[in-house]
Amino acid sequence: MNSIGLIAGQGRLPILVARGMRAQGHRVCCVAFRGHFDPELPTHCDEFRQVGVYRIGSWIRRLRGWNAEEAVMVGRVAKTRMHDPLRLVRELPDWRAAWLWYRRLRHDRRDQAVLAAVIDELHRGGIDLVDSTTYIPDHMASPGTMGRIEPNAQQQGDVRFGWPMLQRTTDMDIGQSMAVRDRDVIAVEAVEGSDRMIERAGSLCRSRGWTFLKTSGSEHDPRADVPSVGVSTVEALARAGAGCMALGVGRVILIDRPQVLAAADEAGIAVVGVDPSDA
Repeated sequence: MNSIGLIAGQGRLPILVARGMRAQGHRVCCVAFRGHFDPELPTHCDEFRQVGVYRIGSWIRRLRGWNAEEAVMVGRVAKTRMHDPLRLVRELPDWRAAWLWYRRLRHDRRDQAVLAAVIDELHRGGIDLVDSTTYIPDHMASPGTMGRIEPNAQQQGDVRFGWPMLQRTTDMDIGQSMAVRDRDVIAVEAVEGSDRMIERAGSLCRSRGWTFLKTSGSEHDPRADVPSVGVSTVEALARAGAGCMALGVGRVILIDRPQVLAAADEAGIAVVGVDPSDA
């Protein structure tokens, strides 16, 4: 069996990727960030070891020790941890991470800059990252209405209105989500993440039926941090009064797609895929 690496953060997505790897006949060799991974994840891996978030050298040593030369990196690391003043005390970095953070990333710590630096450092260590969606094609957003609920005329108009603006904010690496109601932008995601943005949008917009938009930038590197939605996203949208979820085709992962669409149908939320080339 061909060994392939899995660098895993929070959430259920690493489990889906591990399953997809095994389904294609690979031996799954996982390094998971300590304190982040789902407890179920080890049962889906052939090799498993916890590692520190800021210890890139240990990721490389473990993966190379398992004869993995390619890897997928998926799962969340909360952005707020990156701005925690005690992060270096809680997670002492190794020399590779320290060099990246204080030299290469000293003046640019945007998501894409961090990702590019990590990809380059892994490559220097003999590990090549591959597209994180390679093993989960059935969980990607697809064109048109994906569930049973159709968006109404207002929501369709809000998608047409909001999508070009969302594409510009994602291209500027500001955030991946936006809330729109009656051609008015209610909220834009920044460092707080989409769940908190959804909560904020619900508190600002008392009228139900607003539209949630999510995608990635046109130059986004799919080797890590592909935007995703899950059942918890649908539940948050329902609590906040949203009526439509518009997702970039091929750019957003539906984590456990059948469950996400079933939850959206139950909540009366339309789920539509927007092709970036047509928007």
